[in-house]
Amino acid sequence: METSNKSTGLYWLLFFASLAGAVVVWITIPQIITLTLPFICTFFAKAMNIM
Repeated sequence: METSNKSTGLYWLLFFASLAGAVVVWITIPQIITLTLPFICTFFAKAMNIM
């Protein structure tokens, strides 16, 4: 089993940035909110070290 210590700080930053971007998109153009979901899910999974 791999026991390397990975830094996930960058992924947390990208997750919160994409979450803020999703809020901006939701307020301005709510029809395309689903375009932000892949970024949110991917960066959250990487920040939680799931992927």
